[in-house]
Amino acid sequence: MTAKQEGNHSGLIESMDNTAVSRFHYKTWWLAGMGFFTDAYDLFIIGAVVSIMALPGTGWTLLDGGSTKTYYISLISSTSLLSAIIGAILFGRLLDKLGRKSIYGLNLILLIAGALGSAFLTPTNSPYVLIFWRFVLGIGIGGDYSTSSTIMAEFSNTKNRGKLIGMVFSMQSLGLIAGPGIALLMLKYSGFSLTLIWQLLLAFGAIPALLVIYGRRNMPEPPRYTINVRGKTEEAAKAWEKYTGLKVEQNVQIKTSKVKWTRLFTDRVFLLTLIGTAGTWFLMDWALYGNTIMSNNITGLIVPSSYAGLTKLEASTFYSLLIFVFAAFPGYWIAIYTVDRIGRKPIQMTGFLFMAITYAILGIFPYLETSAFVGEFLIIYGLSYFFIEFGPNVTTFIYPPEVFPTSIRGLGTGASAAGGKTGAFIGTFMNLFLVAAIGQSELFLLLAVMAVIGFAFTFFLLPEPKGLELDEISGDNRIRNEF
Repeated sequence: MTAKQEGNHSGLIESMDNTAVSRFHYKTWWLAGMGFFTDAYDLFIIGAVVSIMALPGTGWTLLDGGSTKTYYISLISSTSLLSAIIGAILFGRLLDKLGRKSIYGLNLILLIAGALGSAFLTPTNSPYVLIFWRFVLGIGIGGDYSTSSTIMAEFSNTKNRGKLIGMVFSMQSLGLIAGPGIALLMLKYSGFSLTLIWQLLLAFGAIPALLVIYGRRNMPEPPRYTINVRGKTEEAAKAWEKYTGLKVEQNVQIKTSKVKWTRLFTDRVFLLTLIGTAGTWFLMDWALYGNTIMSNNITGLIVPSSYAGLTKLEASTFYSLLIFVFAAFPGYWIAIYTVDRIGRKPIQMTGFLFMAITYAILGIFPYLETSAFVGEFLIIYGLSYFFIEFGPNVTTFIYPPEVFPTSIRGLGTGASAAGGKTGAFIGTFMNLFLVAAIGQSELFLLLAVMAVIGFAFTFFLLPEPKGLELDEISGDNRIRNEF
């Protein structure tokens, strides 16, 4: 007998599952999505920034050569990813413990402080000060991963849930493009000193967060949390009506589905699912962040040897921008408009499969990584980006808030994101050392193997949430029926 048949199904939750996409959905998307624009911009712009710092005339002598260059560049580039692990778990747990409304938006304060501190409170040639502010920034970014997807999922309907959650994450595509785009424009046309350019590039990351912090702090508690965790159906109905303008008669008091946070690790279904969500995110992010933050180094391989200094940086940034615009960007948005029809699992498996193929080609044929094969390299490397986005980069974000129950959804999502950011940190910190030790082609072969493992994890450990009500796929209904 189902929860609905037992009288445990909320009329409000049923209404949320069946309501057509409306204005309030887009409002929620805007408030959540601008955070991800900021996250992407802040995370990926650091690759261009350290490349600028390493140029003569900036005063950053620690980055312009010598044995310490790789160490400092790797640490500066990866620190925010390390602290994002902390932020994802911390904010995820607080989200479940204190409620969505009390936490949402607070991480933006850390984003703003980290961006402005990195830009204007970092003395020249002081890498550890910059690392501190990037650490602060990363905690805010990690918090966004656990909070925004959870809140969007809890306001979504069943039919369009994957699209709506994916739309939040796909704002990352705009941040991905904005970074090299703004950097290229400032390098070529601003006339500013290189020092002012890298400062402004870091400071710009605070602007999107400032635009939405007020709206986030004034969002209501999602009704699913109020009902499933607190058991206050009338309060949830009032908040729903005020936020959406939709009135629902809520006369049935249903059972809550609240469980202790330890259930995430003691319940076999939830634990295996967590291994699947965190594991696939780990494998995907190693490839994505290692390649994207170091994109100037990788695309620099196909820049003619006659180019040097600022000219080489402009050329490699232009190639990176081409890949992001013509491969990554469409991949994001094609994924979100097909994920509710094709399904999360097929898209994620297809993405990992083609990542493995493209990385293997680049690894087996190293001569493609030269200026004699610019077109061929951009096509193959671009395809790897397309299938990361039309694949696990979008779906690993959609999965977690769908497959964990309301009372531990924040922690489950945060722990999954922490798995991803662990991979991102390792990839960003280690890839430069791996290239020096084994070569770029061998690194591509390693990434191909990881993609195959990601395919297997997806196939064996993850369910297909397409078309299922959130309370059903998340386990909320199963928990209610235990009592």
